[in-house]
Order: sequence, then C-alpha cells, then structure tokens
Amino acid sequence: MKYAAVVLFNKYNPVAVVEYAPVTDAFVAGGVFLEEIDFLPYDAPGAVNSALLRLSTDMDGVFIICDPVLLASARRSLESAAEKQFEEEYLLETERCLFGVIPTGERGAEEVRTEAVPRIDARRKNSFLRVVIRTVSAPAERLRSALNLAREAAGGALTVHATEKYGAACIELIYDRVTPKMTADEVARILATELADYIYTLGDETIAERLVEALKVRRMKISVAESFTGGGVGRAIVRVPGASEVYFEGLNTYDARAKAARLHVSESTLSGKGTVSDETAYEMAAGLLESGNCDLAVATTGVAGPKPDEKNNPPGLCYIAVGTKERVNVYRYQLSGRREAITETAVNYALFLAYREIK
Repeated sequence: MKYAAVVLFNKYNPVAVVEYAPVTDAFVAGGVFLEEIDFLPYDAPGAVNSALLRLSTDMDGVFIICDPVLLASARRSLESAAEKQFEEEYLLETERCLFGVIPTGERGAEEVRTEAVPRIDARRKNSFLRVVIRTVSAPAERLRSALNLAREAAGGALTVHATEKYGAACIELIYDRVTPKMTADEVARILATELADYIYTLGDETIAERLVEALKVRRMKISVAESFTGGGVGRAIVRVPGASEVYFEGLNTYDARAKAARLHVSESTLSGKGTVSDETAYEMAAGLLESGNCDLAVATTGVAGPKPDEKNNPPGLCYIAVGTKERVNVYRYQLSGRREAITETAVNYALFLAYREIK
C-alpha cells in the first residue's frame, strides 16, 4: 500500500520552520512509508486541490500536515478530494483511500501514533513491530558504519531508520510480523555491538529521563554548574517528572567572577589557563562537590561562538567535567555548527556523561 503527504508552508516567510519531521518520523515508526511528500503554499488552493486529486487516485492514504491554524481549511480541501465530509477530528475514510489532517510538531506525531497508524494497520490487515536504540555522542563515521552493517544484515527484510539531532541519535528497526524474529535480533545485535560505548537505552526515553531514573535508583543527588550552556543541562533535568527527588541545584556561572565566587575556581586558573580549560571545568565540578550536598556533579565551560574567546579558543571548544567525591573526569570536545547546535549538543553530551558515570 502507498501513502503520501502534503506539507503546507507560508511562501511569504520561507525561512519559517514547518515542524513536519516529528510527524513523518511517527509514520515511519509505525511502518508507514511515505512514497511522496509535496510542499505547497497554504494560500494556493488550486495547487493544493490538484495535488490532492492526483494523490487520492494513486495512493491508499493522503495526509495534509500543517500548522494547527490551517486545519479547518485543510479539512475543506480533503473533503473536496474525497467527496465526503469529515466525521472525525483528524481522519476521513473512504472505501478507496484514507485521508487525514495532521497538525505539525509533537501534537501531530501523537495523532499519527494513536489514530492514523492503527487505522492504517486495520486497512492493510497487518501491523509493524519496532525496536528502538538510542545513542549520544557516537562519531558520525562510527554511526554511519554501524547503520551500513545493520542494513546489509537486514537484507531488505526490515527497515533501519535513523535520525540524529544535537549529538543524540534514535535508531529504529521496523518490521512486520512475518519477518523472522531472528533477523531483527541479529540486526539489533550488530548495532548494540558497534555502538556499545554510546547506547544509553533500548527504548523511547530521552537521556535526561534515563539519567533521572538512574539517580533515583541509586538514591543520588546531582548538582550542575554551567557556563556556555546557560542552564540547558539543568533545564533538561527538571523537565523530567520527579526530578525534584534527585536535583539539588544548578548554578549558571557565566562570568569568570561568578566561577570564582560561587565555585571557588582559583584566580590563578582563571587568569593562567582561562575560563575555557580543563582545569576550570575540573574546579567548577569540585566546587559543587565541596558543598557536600550532592553525590554527582556536572560542569560545562566552552565557546559557543560565533567568534573565538579572549584566549582565541575556537567556537565549539568545550570541556565537560563529571564526577563524584571519589574522582572527577574532564572531557574535551571540539563541536561544530552554529551557536545553538554547539550548546544543545554539549547539553546532551553532559547528560550522557553523567549517566555513564553512575550506570
């Protein structure tokens, strides 16, 4: 069976982001592979209607993905193509084709998982299984090599789907019920072996959720001192329900004077080695541990860009310190990308290093 989507965008603001990726990823996770995705301006009804009429003839399912404010007009367009009125909020079913209007972002992804995919499974009289492997900080070449090996082993019997953002990757093995389980197990084994140092879960948890869970199990408290990540590590932790059981404090010591006053980073380190250095990261974490109120400390310092810092350290250079009262380890990274990509990647790396310290 074949499926397609039409994504509506604003032609007057072409740089505006249309969050369709969570929706299309949710389709893939359910074993629904979109044969065609058309991008059309929302205020070109002739082009939209023409595309829908063509797709409704060629496809078994057609979905409009759009901003929530456009859902009403999208429904009218689909009703015209289907020659039938919507009786449900998101789906319109005919004998020949399944139509749907899907809001962008995570809201739409949830509708795909709970409404669209189950309806598609019923129509095709089949359902798909899914194995999830999540990693952080896997080098691009290592990840690419592992995926190639997995796809070779799959031999077309299952789909290996991978997405990556800010250093965090989600790998999905998607297969129907007639696929031998031993094939899926072998592909999963290859990925687990090749990416063993970077896997934090076989499931849908974020790295922050996994860290909070591990801290709860071990009855540990965590404190965070951040510089260039600007509180991002702490924000990721406190978004997790139940974080209050494990999160003691977070300090956003952006200025060198704050590092000295709040974390007791020595003046000789700050003036000699600089705020972006192995030594500063170490002393930031040690300062948290000295208080005696936490069992695990995380500290970040680096250059977010877009320019080098006063010591001519390049954008993307960062140090992440993670430790307990027994020891503190410091990790050096040279990250790439724009300011947001650098800081968000560092946040994920810091959470992963913290989890790895206590797992």
